[in-house]
Amino acid sequence: MQTISFVGVGRMGRNMAHRLNELGYPIGGIYDVRPEAARELASEIGATATGSLAEATRLGDIIITVVTDDGAMRSIFGLSGESDHLLRHAGGKTFINCATVTPAVHQDVEKAASAAGAYALEACMASSITQARQGTLYLMVGGQKDVFLAVEPILQKLSSSLRYVGKAGEAAKVKALVNMVMNINTAGLAEGLGLGEALGLDLTMLREVFSQTGANSRVLETDGEDMQNREHSCYFSAAHAAKDSGIALELAGDLGLTLPLAEATKAQYDRMVALDLGELDKSGVAELTFRGRST
Repeated sequence: MQTISFVGVGRMGRNMAHRLNELGYPIGGIYDVRPEAARELASEIGATATGSLAEATRLGDIIITVVTDDGAMRSIFGLSGESDHLLRHAGGKTFINCATVTPAVHQDVEKAASAAGAYALEACMASSITQARQGTLYLMVGGQKDVFLAVEPILQKLSSSLRYVGKAGEAAKVKALVNMVMNINTAGLAEGLGLGEALGLDLTMLREVFSQTGANSRVLETDGEDMQNREHSCYFSAAHAAKDSGIALELAGDLGLTLPLAEATKAQYDRMVALDLGELDKSGVAELTFRGRST
């Protein structure tokens, strides 16, 4: 059985590591920019916490990365000139990269991995913490088909829906659109419920009506009650919502397209970040739309 290392063990990476460990996969190296997080997880699952990215590669046959943004992805693969990176002595290794970053970064990582004699896939996640722990992620994969087929058994253990989209960068495009639409839906729901509250409507009744009409959405299921009750424990942060809407807008800008709803939604999430609300769940956008809540 192949040994798996993890780079980035925040909300998602930590739970994916626990999932594979519980299924009997040996976990090799654990790396995180927060050394205490790596040490804590390593002690829980019998892995090795390492302060070196190259060491994380050495300790695994497959390295799963879950980092925050384009800069972090470029850094861990040495694309910005870093001396310690994952591609040192990486021949024969496979990297599965789960971060939501721009398609071009996934393409650059695949090229750099190939030059190092390694392989890289993007495995974009349209799910959250609970699904990571349960192995029921929705995964969209981009990269070489033969590389995907080689690691498909592991990806199946992490997911309930697994879709191969195409070459490097293609899954990242789909993920950007998924999150763009989700964020628009979330902001729209927050406005609807906020207006309902201002009108003196019973919000539990209003949510039920929404669920039975054209106002229904997946976001209504996951976030509606939380918006009403001001329960914004973080599963997908407002800061990440702002970042991901920005990725979609960048793709649109490259094509000369204007997306007014996506722009307005990003502005709301940017406002949350400016108000130090960026680490609230995306449902926290309701703090801006309910009368008397925002500062």
